[in-house]
Amino acid sequence: MTEALIGLAALLGLAFLRVPIAFAMIVTGFFGMMYVGSTRGALANVGQTAFDAAISYELSVVPLFVLMGNFVARARLAGELYDASNAFLGHRKGGLAMATVVACGGFSAICGSSLATAATMSKVAMPSMRRYGYDDGLAAGSIAAGGTLGILIPPSVILVIYGILTQTSIGKLFAAGVIPGLIAVLFYLAAVRWVTFRDPSKGPAGERMGWPERFRLLRSVWGVLTLFAIVMGGIYGGVFSPTEAAGIGAVGAFLFALFRGALTWTTLKEVLLESAMTTAMLFAVLIGALLFANFINLTDFPQMLLEIAGQFAETPWLVILAILVIYILLGTVFESLSMILLTVPIFFPLVMELGYDPVWFGIVVVVVTEISLITPPVGLNVFVLKGVLPDVRTSTIFRGVTPFWVADLFRLALLVMVPALSLWLPSFVR
Repeated sequence: MTEALIGLAALLGLAFLRVPIAFAMIVTGFFGMMYVGSTRGALANVGQTAFDAAISYELSVVPLFVLMGNFVARARLAGELYDASNAFLGHRKGGLAMATVVACGGFSAICGSSLATAATMSKVAMPSMRRYGYDDGLAAGSIAAGGTLGILIPPSVILVIYGILTQTSIGKLFAAGVIPGLIAVLFYLAAVRWVTFRDPSKGPAGERMGWPERFRLLRSVWGVLTLFAIVMGGIYGGVFSPTEAAGIGAVGAFLFALFRGALTWTTLKEVLLESAMTTAMLFAVLIGALLFANFINLTDFPQMLLEIAGQFAETPWLVILAILVIYILLGTVFESLSMILLTVPIFFPLVMELGYDPVWFGIVVVVVTEISLITPPVGLNVFVLKGVLPDVRTSTIFRGVTPFWVADLFRLALLVMVPALSLWLPSFVR
Protein backbone atom coordinates (compact mmCIF):
# COMPACT_ATOMS: atom_id res chain seq x y z
CA MET A 1 0.00 0.00 0.00
CA THR A 2 2.83 2.41 0.84
CA GLU A 3 4.35 2.01 -2.62
CA ALA A 4 1.00 2.80 -4.28
CA LEU A 5 0.48 5.94 -2.19
CA ILE A 6 4.02 7.13 -2.97
CA GLY A 7 3.38 6.50 -6.67
CA LEU A 8 0.10 8.45 -6.57
CA ALA A 9 1.81 11.32 -4.75
CA ALA A 10 4.63 11.36 -7.32
CA LEU A 11 2.15 11.38 -10.20
CA LEU A 12 0.14 14.24 -8.69
CA GLY A 13 3.35 16.15 -8.03
CA LEU A 14 4.45 15.81 -11.66
CA ALA A 15 0.98 16.89 -12.80
CA PHE A 16 1.13 20.02 -10.63
CA LEU A 17 4.52 20.78 -12.17
CA ARG A 18 2.79 20.68 -15.58
CA VAL A 19 4.76 17.65 -16.77
CA PRO A 20 2.83 16.12 -19.72
CA ILE A 21 0.49 13.58 -18.18
CA ALA A 22 1.48 10.74 -20.53
CA PHE A 23 5.15 11.19 -19.62
CA ALA A 24 4.30 11.50 -15.91
CA MET A 25 2.35 8.22 -15.89
CA ILE A 26 5.03 6.37 -17.89
CA VAL A 27 7.82 7.54 -15.58
CA THR A 28 5.86 6.85 -12.38
CA GLY A 29 4.67 3.47 -13.61
CA PHE A 30 8.12 2.38 -14.80
CA PHE A 31 10.02 3.37 -11.65
CA GLY A 32 7.22 2.02 -9.48
CA MET A 33 7.41 -1.40 -11.16
CA MET A 34 11.18 -1.29 -10.92
CA TYR A 35 10.90 -0.61 -7.17
CA VAL A 36 8.38 -3.36 -6.35
CA GLY A 37 9.78 -5.81 -8.90
CA SER A 38 12.95 -5.58 -10.96
CA THR A 39 14.49 -3.43 -13.68
CA ARG A 40 14.27 -6.23 -16.24
CA GLY A 41 10.60 -6.82 -15.38
CA ALA A 42 9.81 -3.11 -15.63
CA LEU A 43 11.49 -2.80 -19.04
CA ALA A 44 9.69 -5.90 -20.32
CA ASN A 45 6.37 -4.54 -19.09
CA VAL A 46 6.90 -1.22 -20.90
CA GLY A 47 7.67 -2.95 -24.19
CA GLN A 48 4.84 -5.47 -23.93
CA THR A 49 2.24 -2.86 -22.91
CA ALA A 50 3.15 -0.54 -25.79
CA PHE A 51 3.17 -3.43 -28.26
CA ASP A 52 -0.21 -4.78 -27.10
CA ALA A 53 -1.81 -1.34 -27.35
CA ALA A 54 -0.40 -0.73 -30.83
CA ILE A 55 -1.70 -4.01 -32.31
CA SER A 56 -5.03 -4.11 -30.45
CA TYR A 57 -7.94 -4.61 -32.86
CA GLU A 58 -10.38 -3.09 -30.36
CA LEU A 59 -8.33 0.10 -30.12
CA SER A 60 -8.41 0.57 -33.90
CA VAL A 61 -11.84 2.13 -33.35
CA VAL A 62 -10.12 5.19 -31.82
CA PRO A 63 -8.23 6.52 -34.90
CA LEU A 64 -11.23 5.72 -37.12
CA PHE A 65 -13.65 7.80 -35.03
CA VAL A 66 -11.03 10.57 -34.82
CA LEU A 67 -10.70 10.50 -38.62
CA MET A 68 -14.48 10.59 -39.04
CA GLY A 69 -14.73 13.64 -36.79
CA ASN A 70 -12.00 15.49 -38.66
CA PHE A 71 -13.63 14.86 -42.05
CA VAL A 72 -16.97 16.10 -40.72
CA ALA A 73 -15.34 19.20 -39.26
CA ARG A 74 -13.83 20.03 -42.67
CA ALA A 75 -17.21 19.58 -44.38
CA ARG A 76 -18.46 22.89 -42.90
CA LEU A 77 -21.31 21.06 -41.19
CA ALA A 78 -21.04 23.00 -37.91
CA GLY A 79 -22.30 26.18 -39.54
CA GLU A 80 -25.35 24.45 -41.00
CA LEU A 81 -26.19 22.84 -37.67
CA TYR A 82 -25.98 26.22 -35.99
CA ASP A 83 -28.14 27.90 -38.65
CA ALA A 84 -30.81 25.20 -38.32
CA SER A 85 -30.83 25.46 -34.52
CA ASN A 86 -30.90 29.25 -34.70
CA ALA A 87 -33.91 29.15 -37.02
CA PHE A 88 -36.00 27.47 -34.31
CA LEU A 89 -34.53 29.07 -31.17
CA GLY A 90 -32.83 32.35 -32.15
CA HIS A 91 -35.94 34.55 -31.67
CA ARG A 92 -36.10 33.75 -27.93
CA LYS A 93 -34.22 35.53 -25.16
CA GLY A 94 -30.88 33.77 -25.04
CA GLY A 95 -31.93 31.95 -28.19
CA LEU A 96 -28.56 32.18 -29.93
CA ALA A 97 -26.87 30.63 -26.89
CA MET A 98 -29.54 27.92 -26.85
CA ALA A 99 -28.96 27.32 -30.56
CA THR A 100 -25.24 27.00 -29.83
CA VAL A 101 -25.88 24.29 -27.23
CA VAL A 102 -28.17 22.33 -29.58
CA ALA A 103 -25.69 22.66 -32.46
CA CYS A 104 -22.89 21.46 -30.18
CA GLY A 105 -24.98 18.41 -29.33
CA GLY A 106 -25.56 17.67 -33.01
CA PHE A 107 -21.90 18.18 -33.92
CA SER A 108 -20.85 15.97 -30.98
CA ALA A 109 -22.97 13.15 -32.38
CA ILE A 110 -20.51 12.90 -35.26
CA CYS A 111 -17.31 14.49 -34.02
CA GLY A 112 -16.92 12.68 -30.66
CA SER A 113 -14.38 15.22 -29.36
CA SER A 114 -15.15 17.92 -26.80
CA LEU A 115 -12.14 20.05 -27.70
CA ALA A 116 -12.86 19.92 -31.43
CA THR A 117 -16.54 20.74 -30.82
CA ALA A 118 -15.69 23.76 -28.67
CA ALA A 119 -13.03 25.06 -31.06
CA THR A 120 -15.23 24.63 -34.15
CA MET A 121 -18.42 26.08 -32.65
CA SER A 122 -16.59 29.10 -31.26
CA LYS A 123 -15.73 30.17 -34.81
CA VAL A 124 -19.32 29.63 -35.96
CA ALA A 125 -21.44 30.91 -33.06
CA MET A 126 -19.39 33.63 -31.37
CA PRO A 127 -19.54 36.20 -34.24
CA SER A 128 -23.33 35.86 -34.43
CA MET A 129 -23.84 36.28 -30.68
CA ARG A 130 -21.57 39.30 -30.60
CA ARG A 131 -23.46 40.85 -33.48
CA TYR A 132 -26.64 40.73 -31.42
CA GLY A 133 -24.94 42.14 -28.31
CA TYR A 134 -24.66 38.98 -26.22
CA ASP A 135 -22.63 39.06 -23.03
CA ASP A 136 -19.21 37.52 -23.69
CA GLY A 137 -19.54 35.35 -20.58
CA LEU A 138 -22.85 33.79 -21.65
CA ALA A 139 -21.68 33.39 -25.25
CA ALA A 140 -18.35 31.75 -24.38
CA GLY A 141 -19.92 29.74 -21.55
CA SER A 142 -22.54 28.20 -23.84
CA ILE A 143 -19.82 27.17 -26.31
CA ALA A 144 -17.51 25.73 -23.65
CA ALA A 145 -20.33 23.83 -21.93
CA GLY A 146 -21.88 22.65 -25.19
CA GLY A 147 -18.48 21.35 -26.24
CA THR A 148 -18.38 18.96 -23.27
CA LEU A 149 -21.18 16.97 -24.91
CA GLY A 150 -18.57 15.58 -27.31
CA ILE A 151 -17.37 12.94 -24.83
CA LEU A 152 -20.87 11.70 -23.91
CA ILE A 153 -23.11 11.75 -26.97
CA PRO A 154 -22.11 8.74 -29.10
CA PRO A 155 -19.90 7.98 -30.86
CA SER A 156 -17.54 8.95 -28.05
CA VAL A 157 -13.84 8.09 -27.96
CA ILE A 158 -13.90 8.31 -24.15
CA LEU A 159 -16.72 5.73 -23.94
CA VAL A 160 -14.78 3.49 -26.32
CA ILE A 161 -11.69 3.61 -24.11
CA TYR A 162 -13.76 3.02 -20.96
CA GLY A 163 -15.35 -0.01 -22.65
CA ILE A 164 -11.96 -1.41 -23.61
CA LEU A 165 -10.48 -0.83 -20.16
CA THR A 166 -13.39 -2.51 -18.39
CA GLN A 167 -14.40 -5.08 -21.03
CA THR A 168 -17.86 -3.49 -21.20
CA SER A 169 -20.00 -3.58 -24.37
CA ILE A 170 -19.23 -0.44 -26.40
CA GLY A 171 -22.60 -0.72 -28.13
CA LYS A 172 -24.39 -0.64 -24.78
CA LEU A 173 -22.26 2.28 -23.61
CA PHE A 174 -23.16 4.23 -26.76
CA ALA A 175 -26.86 3.49 -26.19
CA ALA A 176 -26.54 4.51 -22.55
CA GLY A 177 -25.10 7.90 -23.51
CA VAL A 178 -28.09 9.02 -25.58
CA ILE A 179 -30.63 9.91 -22.86
CA PRO A 180 -28.06 11.52 -20.50
CA GLY A 181 -26.81 13.51 -23.51
CA LEU A 182 -30.32 14.77 -24.25
CA ILE A 183 -30.81 15.59 -20.57
CA ALA A 184 -27.55 17.56 -20.68
CA VAL A 185 -28.85 19.64 -23.60
CA LEU A 186 -32.11 20.36 -21.74
CA PHE A 187 -30.28 21.32 -18.53
CA TYR A 188 -27.95 23.62 -20.48
CA LEU A 189 -30.95 25.28 -22.15
CA ALA A 190 -32.41 25.79 -18.68
CA ALA A 191 -29.10 27.36 -17.57
CA VAL A 192 -29.26 29.84 -20.47
CA ARG A 193 -32.87 30.62 -19.61
CA TRP A 194 -31.90 31.25 -15.98
CA VAL A 195 -29.14 33.69 -16.97
CA THR A 196 -31.42 35.67 -19.29
CA PHE A 197 -34.25 35.61 -16.72
CA ARG A 198 -31.96 37.33 -14.21
CA ASP A 199 -30.53 39.77 -16.77
CA PRO A 200 -32.31 39.88 -20.17
CA SER A 201 -29.63 42.20 -21.58
CA LYS A 202 -27.12 39.34 -21.56
CA GLY A 203 -28.99 37.44 -24.28
CA PRO A 204 -31.18 39.63 -26.52
CA ALA A 205 -33.66 37.92 -28.82
CA GLY A 206 -32.69 37.53 -32.47
CA GLU A 207 -34.81 37.58 -35.61
CA ARG A 208 -37.80 35.27 -36.00
CA MET A 209 -37.75 33.14 -39.16
CA GLY A 210 -40.77 31.82 -41.02
CA TRP A 211 -41.56 28.12 -41.18
CA PRO A 212 -40.53 27.70 -44.84
CA GLU A 213 -37.07 29.07 -44.02
CA ARG A 214 -36.85 26.86 -40.92
CA PHE A 215 -37.61 23.70 -42.87
CA ARG A 216 -35.18 24.71 -45.61
CA LEU A 217 -32.36 25.04 -43.06
CA LEU A 218 -33.41 21.83 -41.33
CA ARG A 219 -33.11 19.93 -44.61
CA SER A 220 -29.51 21.13 -44.94
CA VAL A 221 -28.39 18.91 -42.03
CA TRP A 222 -29.52 15.66 -43.67
CA GLY A 223 -25.90 14.60 -43.97
CA VAL A 224 -25.16 14.51 -40.26
CA LEU A 225 -28.47 12.77 -39.53
CA THR A 226 -27.84 10.11 -42.17
CA LEU A 227 -24.28 9.43 -41.04
CA PHE A 228 -25.35 9.23 -37.39
CA ALA A 229 -28.24 6.89 -38.24
CA ILE A 230 -26.00 4.54 -40.23
CA VAL A 231 -23.24 4.36 -37.62
CA MET A 232 -25.36 4.14 -34.48
CA GLY A 233 -28.23 2.22 -36.05
CA GLY A 234 -25.82 -0.42 -37.27
CA ILE A 235 -24.31 -0.80 -33.80
CA TYR A 236 -27.65 -0.88 -31.98
CA GLY A 237 -29.14 -3.30 -34.49
CA GLY A 238 -26.20 -5.67 -34.29
CA VAL A 239 -25.46 -5.24 -38.00
CA PHE A 240 -21.81 -4.49 -37.39
CA SER A 241 -19.39 -4.07 -34.49
CA PRO A 242 -18.24 -0.68 -33.15
CA THR A 243 -14.92 -1.08 -34.98
CA GLU A 244 -16.70 -1.81 -38.26
CA ALA A 245 -19.07 1.10 -37.57
CA ALA A 246 -16.09 3.41 -37.10
CA GLY A 247 -14.65 2.32 -40.45
CA ILE A 248 -17.99 2.84 -42.20
CA GLY A 249 -18.38 6.22 -40.49
CA ALA A 250 -14.90 7.33 -41.57
CA VAL A 251 -15.57 6.36 -45.19
CA GLY A 252 -19.00 8.01 -45.07
CA ALA A 253 -17.56 11.22 -43.63
CA PHE A 254 -14.85 11.20 -46.33
CA LEU A 255 -17.44 10.84 -49.11
CA PHE A 256 -19.65 13.49 -47.50
CA ALA A 257 -16.78 15.99 -47.36
CA LEU A 258 -15.68 15.05 -50.88
CA PHE A 259 -19.10 15.53 -52.48
CA ARG A 260 -19.49 18.87 -50.73
CA GLY A 261 -16.27 20.07 -52.34
CA ALA A 262 -14.57 20.49 -48.99
CA LEU A 263 -11.58 18.26 -49.78
CA THR A 264 -8.48 19.06 -51.76
CA TRP A 265 -5.16 17.25 -51.69
CA THR A 266 -3.95 19.84 -49.19
CA THR A 267 -6.92 19.49 -46.84
CA LEU A 268 -6.81 15.69 -47.13
CA LYS A 269 -3.16 15.76 -46.07
CA GLU A 270 -4.04 18.08 -43.17
CA VAL A 271 -6.90 15.83 -42.02
CA LEU A 272 -4.73 12.69 -42.11
CA LEU A 273 -1.85 14.42 -40.33
CA GLU A 274 -4.13 15.89 -37.65
CA SER A 275 -5.80 12.50 -37.12
CA ALA A 276 -2.42 10.79 -36.79
CA MET A 277 -1.20 13.37 -34.26
CA THR A 278 -4.40 13.11 -32.19
CA THR A 279 -4.25 9.31 -32.25
CA ALA A 280 -0.58 9.36 -31.20
CA MET A 281 -1.45 11.63 -28.27
CA LEU A 282 -4.34 9.37 -27.20
CA PHE A 283 -2.22 6.23 -27.40
CA ALA A 284 0.64 7.85 -25.47
CA VAL A 285 -1.73 8.72 -22.63
CA LEU A 286 -3.32 5.26 -22.83
CA ILE A 287 0.03 3.43 -22.65
CA GLY A 288 1.10 5.62 -19.74
CA ALA A 289 -2.12 4.87 -17.88
CA LEU A 290 -1.79 1.13 -18.48
CA LEU A 291 1.77 1.17 -17.15
CA PHE A 292 0.71 3.06 -14.06
CA ALA A 293 -2.22 0.67 -13.55
CA ASN A 294 0.16 -2.30 -13.85
CA PHE A 295 2.30 -0.80 -11.10
CA ILE A 296 -0.70 -0.23 -8.83
CA ASN A 297 -1.84 -3.82 -9.40
CA LEU A 298 1.56 -5.10 -8.25
CA THR A 299 0.95 -3.52 -4.84
CA ASP A 300 -1.70 -4.51 -2.30
CA PHE A 301 -3.61 -1.28 -2.91
CA PRO A 302 -6.46 -2.81 -5.01
CA GLN A 303 -7.05 -5.52 -2.42
CA MET A 304 -7.12 -2.94 0.34
CA LEU A 305 -9.79 -0.98 -1.55
CA LEU A 306 -11.89 -4.12 -1.98
CA GLU A 307 -11.67 -4.81 1.74
CA ILE A 308 -12.78 -1.26 2.47
CA ALA A 309 -15.67 -1.67 0.04
CA GLY A 310 -16.77 -4.80 1.90
CA GLN A 311 -17.23 -2.70 5.03
CA PHE A 312 -19.71 -0.48 3.15
CA ALA A 313 -21.86 -3.31 1.82
CA GLU A 314 -24.90 -1.89 3.63
CA THR A 315 -24.32 1.69 2.42
CA PRO A 316 -22.63 1.43 -1.00
CA TRP A 317 -23.83 4.91 -1.98
CA LEU A 318 -21.25 6.37 0.39
CA VAL A 319 -18.49 4.80 -1.72
CA ILE A 320 -20.03 6.20 -4.91
CA LEU A 321 -20.29 9.64 -3.29
CA ALA A 322 -16.62 9.50 -2.26
CA ILE A 323 -15.60 8.48 -5.79
CA LEU A 324 -17.56 11.36 -7.31
CA VAL A 325 -15.94 13.86 -4.94
CA ILE A 326 -12.51 12.51 -5.88
CA TYR A 327 -13.34 12.88 -9.58
CA ILE A 328 -14.49 16.47 -9.13
CA LEU A 329 -11.29 17.33 -7.23
CA LEU A 330 -9.07 15.58 -9.78
CA GLY A 331 -10.88 17.47 -12.51
CA THR A 332 -9.29 20.69 -11.29
CA VAL A 333 -5.87 19.25 -12.18
CA PHE A 334 -6.26 16.56 -14.88
CA GLU A 335 -7.88 16.64 -18.30
CA SER A 336 -10.65 14.15 -19.07
CA LEU A 337 -8.82 11.32 -20.82
CA SER A 338 -5.98 11.22 -18.32
CA MET A 339 -8.41 11.23 -15.42
CA ILE A 340 -10.42 8.28 -16.75
CA LEU A 341 -7.34 6.25 -17.67
CA LEU A 342 -5.80 6.90 -14.29
CA THR A 343 -8.81 6.20 -12.09
CA VAL A 344 -10.99 3.61 -13.83
CA PRO A 345 -8.56 0.68 -13.31
CA ILE A 346 -8.54 1.55 -9.59
CA PHE A 347 -12.23 2.32 -9.00
CA PHE A 348 -13.88 -0.15 -11.38
CA PRO A 349 -13.19 -3.34 -9.35
CA LEU A 350 -14.34 -1.49 -6.26
CA VAL A 351 -17.65 -0.49 -7.84
CA MET A 352 -18.22 -3.98 -9.25
CA GLU A 353 -17.61 -5.44 -5.79
CA LEU A 354 -20.51 -3.31 -4.56
CA GLY A 355 -22.78 -4.71 -7.26
CA TYR A 356 -23.24 -1.65 -9.50
CA ASP A 357 -23.81 -1.91 -13.24
CA PRO A 358 -20.64 -1.26 -15.32
CA VAL A 359 -22.59 0.57 -18.05
CA TRP A 360 -24.21 2.90 -15.49
CA PHE A 361 -20.85 3.57 -13.83
CA GLY A 362 -19.30 4.37 -17.21
CA ILE A 363 -21.92 7.04 -17.91
CA VAL A 364 -21.53 8.51 -14.43
CA VAL A 365 -17.76 8.65 -14.86
CA VAL A 366 -18.06 10.38 -18.23
CA VAL A 367 -20.58 12.92 -16.88
CA VAL A 368 -18.39 13.83 -13.90
CA THR A 369 -15.45 14.04 -16.30
CA GLU A 370 -17.48 16.45 -18.47
CA ILE A 371 -17.70 18.73 -15.46
CA SER A 372 -13.91 18.78 -15.23
CA LEU A 373 -13.69 20.22 -18.74
CA ILE A 374 -15.22 23.50 -17.52
CA THR A 375 -14.03 23.49 -13.89
CA PRO A 376 -11.38 25.97 -12.75
CA PRO A 377 -8.42 26.17 -12.60
CA VAL A 378 -7.76 23.78 -15.53
CA GLY A 379 -11.05 23.60 -17.48
CA LEU A 380 -9.55 22.42 -20.76
CA ASN A 381 -12.49 23.62 -22.87
CA VAL A 382 -12.09 27.08 -21.34
CA PHE A 383 -8.48 27.29 -22.44
CA VAL A 384 -9.36 26.01 -25.91
CA LEU A 385 -11.80 28.92 -26.19
CA LYS A 386 -9.21 31.32 -24.84
CA GLY A 387 -6.88 30.23 -27.63
CA VAL A 388 -9.55 30.76 -30.29
CA LEU A 389 -10.90 33.97 -28.70
CA PRO A 390 -7.81 35.76 -27.33
CA ASP A 391 -9.75 38.99 -26.72
CA VAL A 392 -12.03 37.30 -24.13
CA ARG A 393 -10.55 37.11 -20.64
CA THR A 394 -10.21 33.68 -19.03
CA SER A 395 -12.05 34.93 -15.94
CA THR A 396 -14.96 35.99 -18.17
CA ILE A 397 -15.21 32.50 -19.66
CA PHE A 398 -15.09 30.85 -16.23
CA ARG A 399 -17.81 33.23 -15.03
CA GLY A 400 -19.88 32.33 -18.05
CA VAL A 401 -19.62 28.55 -17.53
CA THR A 402 -20.64 28.70 -13.85
CA PRO A 403 -24.41 28.23 -14.48
CA PHE A 404 -23.62 25.31 -16.77
CA TRP A 405 -21.48 23.32 -14.36
CA VAL A 406 -24.08 23.96 -11.65
CA ALA A 407 -26.62 22.43 -14.06
CA ASP A 408 -24.16 19.56 -14.55
CA LEU A 409 -24.14 18.87 -10.80
CA PHE A 410 -27.94 18.57 -10.82
CA ARG A 411 -27.74 16.27 -13.84
CA LEU A 412 -25.10 14.12 -12.15
CA ALA A 413 -27.28 13.78 -9.05
CA LEU A 414 -30.25 12.79 -11.24
CA LEU A 415 -28.29 10.10 -13.10
CA VAL A 416 -26.89 8.68 -9.87
CA MET A 417 -30.30 8.52 -8.20
CA VAL A 418 -32.16 7.21 -11.29
CA PRO A 419 -29.94 4.59 -12.98
CA ALA A 420 -32.78 3.68 -15.38
CA LEU A 421 -32.03 6.87 -17.34
CA SER A 422 -28.73 5.30 -18.38
CA LEU A 423 -29.79 1.65 -18.53
CA TRP A 424 -33.12 1.69 -20.39
CA LEU A 425 -31.79 2.00 -23.96
CA PRO A 426 -28.90 -0.48 -23.46
CA SER A 427 -31.48 -3.12 -22.54
CA PHE A 428 -32.52 -3.14 -26.23
CA VAL A 429 -28.98 -3.57 -27.59
CA ARG A 430 -28.11 -7.09 -28.69
